[in-house]
Amino acid sequence: MPPLTIDHDRLRRAVREILVAVGEDPDREGLLETPDRVARMYAEIFAGLRTDPAIYLQKTFTQKHDEMVLVKDIEFSSCCEHHLLPFLGKAHIAYLPNGQIVGLSKLARVVDAVAKRPQVQERMTEEIADLIVTHLKARGVGVVIEASHSCMTIRGVRKPGAMTITSSMRGGFLDNPATRAEMMALVFGR
Repeated sequence: MPPLTIDHDRLRRAVREILVAVGEDPDREGLLETPDRVARMYAEIFAGLRTDPAIYLQKTFTQKHDEMVLVKDIEFSSCCEHHLLPFLGKAHIAYLPNGQIVGLSKLARVVDAVAKRPQVQERMTEEIADLIVTHLKARGVGVVIEASHSCMTIRGVRKPGAMTITSSMRGGFLDNPATRAEMMALVFGR
C-alpha cells in the first residue's frame, strides 16, 4: 500500500469551515493564516500515518545479552482519535533479547512513529509491544505508557493532573511475575 499523503488544500478548507461554524470570521487578520498553519500542524502530528515503524527495527546487532534492556522516559505526543486533542506522556520499553539487540534510539523512533497517528493509548501500547516482539524476536517485551489526555483535562470531566497508565506485557514479562516486577521497579522506582 502506498504511503498516505496529506491533502493540504482540503485541510485548509475544512479549518476555514470550522472557524465559520463556531462563529468566527476567518478573514480577520489574526485568522487569515490559521487554516494553513493548522494544515501544516496536522501533517506534522499525523506523520506516523506515512511511516512504517518497523523500519527502525530492521538493523539489529548480534549480542549475547540475556538480561533486560530498558529505555524509560521516552517523551511523546499523540492525538486522541475520539476528540482530535493531544495526549502527552512517557513510554517505557523493556525487552529480553534473544541474541539480537537494536540501537537504543530506535526504540524512541518506534514510539514517535506509532505516536504520530490518531489513536487511543491502549492500542498504542499494544502496537509498540507487538512490533518489538515481531521484529526483534525478543523473549519478552514490556511496554508501559503514562499520559495526560487533553480530552480529560480541558473539556468534559475537566480533571487536570489525571494520568492514564497502560501496559502491554509479552513473553517473559507476561509469564514471569519477578521479571515484570523488576521492570516496574526500574520504571517507577519502587
